[in-house]
Amino acid sequence: WMLHKIKDPETTAEHIFHLAIFVWLLGKIKKINNLERAIKMALIHDICEVYVPDFTSFDAAGLKEKGRPTIKELLTVRPKLGRPTTAQRIKMEKIKQKLEMRAIKKLTSDLPQDIKIEINNLWLDYEKGLTAEARFVKQADRMINFFQGMEYWKKYGKIQHLLWRRRIREVIDDPVLLQFLEEFENFTLLTTDIPYNYVRYIFNLYEK
Repeated sequence: WMLHKIKDPETTAEHIFHLAIFVWLLGKIKKINNLERAIKMALIHDICEVYVPDFTSFDAAGLKEKGRPTIKELLTVRPKLGRPTTAQRIKMEKIKQKLEMRAIKKLTSDLPQDIKIEINNLWLDYEKGLTAEARFVKQADRMINFFQGMEYWKKYGKIQHLLWRRRIREVIDDPVLLQFLEEFENFTLLTTDIPYNYVRYIFNLYEK
């Protein structure tokens, strides 16, 4: 959001709250097998950002395609608008994983053993998409980011909304989320002249 020069952008805490609400309500509609696990996963999915920056595809686009990936390169990269190459994405993910593994160990080091194990298992599950709950939360996370981007587009006009609309359909395949996305896009087409609050819309759709 800083790269798009958004004033007072959404914080990580706000994003986590929005995702947890979304997973809770859409998870009930989906009748997800272990909703409690999914909500917990939503609450801790960005926990590493206490120590690690929230790297995005724009950071990946700023990396050199060749050369051994280093932590220093990622921490000093200048974000670049546009889509990164596959090589740039892979390079960023390798460095990001190292940083986040350090962060999760540091964050949980002094916790009771049972809590430490649970948080580590939830985080690894989310990162690797090992369970149906993890895959649902991962896609829901991308949806929440998309919603926020569309809200900023309506409010400031600084988001390449057509590109964002195309990208979101490339990464979402969950039937419940796709149905919600369809409803959401139909709604926004009818209200292009005013900003909206997507959290309120989530509740409105659930009430139907």
